[in-house]
Amino acid sequence: MKAAVYYENGGPEVLRYEDLPDPQCHPKGVIIKVEAIAIEGGDTLNRWRGPLMTNPHVVGYQAAGEIVEVGAEVTHLRVGQKVATVNNWGSHAELRSVPARNCWPIPHGFDVKKAAAIPVTFGTAHDCLFEFGRMKAGETVLVQAGASGVGVAAIQLAKKAGASLVLATASSDERLERLKPLGLDHGINYRDKDVVTEVKRLTDNKGVNVVVDSVGGSTLQGSINALAYRGRVSMVGAAGREPMVVDVGSMMGGNRTLSGVFLGAEIMTDRVHDNIQNLIEQAARGELEVVVDRVFPLAEAAAAHAYIESRAAVGRVVMVP
Repeated sequence: MKAAVYYENGGPEVLRYEDLPDPQCHPKGVIIKVEAIAIEGGDTLNRWRGPLMTNPHVVGYQAAGEIVEVGAEVTHLRVGQKVATVNNWGSHAELRSVPARNCWPIPHGFDVKKAAAIPVTFGTAHDCLFEFGRMKAGETVLVQAGASGVGVAAIQLAKKAGASLVLATASSDERLERLKPLGLDHGINYRDKDVVTEVKRLTDNKGVNVVVDSVGGSTLQGSINALAYRGRVSMVGAAGREPMVVDVGSMMGGNRTLSGVFLGAEIMTDRVHDNIQNLIEQAARGELEVVVDRVFPLAEAAAAHAYIESRAAVGRVVMVP
């Protein structure tokens, strides 16, 4: 099979398009012929500094496609079925071996490229808002990096759940405008304005009830400072690639909460598995919009990663073999 691989950590330029042996099917797993690869922010972080679990390494969490082989102990999936999948690595390839538990059937007729982008992206946003952020109807929400995959999902899920005000940050006014049809009430261009000052202005100096922060670094302190009394921050990433340094004392006076969120820690649970399937079905019914910004050939994985890191995208970047 063909795959995008690398032999050492670094920038997008370390990616190579090469031939690799076909993967083997585990008795409790399946092999899929990959039709779409949704690149996660975590994929770029792993390429940059993550461990090389294989050599050469095939990075990537999310991919969707058609099952071509089923393990001997798998009874609920079949050859020919289309599924979205998640695993620790291996998405950037023509074939993928994954545990059957990490597969979600795609409703007939639903775009495989969109399905590929749902499990981690929408599953993470949902956990940030509800499982750990404890968001309720009528509350206010700030989404840092609103144009990211998780950001696009969080904006929609918050508004759909009855948030009274949804705010989001992005690096340009143009990107923020593209988020308004998804449920964004007010956008904050963090290059031009101080985020905390704008949040306080837009909330009559109260702050927001919930923040979804996939940036981390110095942005995380701003997320804490933007909270209302008893507000909650769900910290879910390090897209800013800066040290996580915050003043925890700034949380005490307002009885604020900071929660770290990692979907992978619970992805094998019934709760998360069933929630992801429900999110896929909602998207297939048109109740949620999966925004695919650009589609690259797998052979151009380096260009796809570079495009993501340019921060020009709105939503997910997808590759096709």
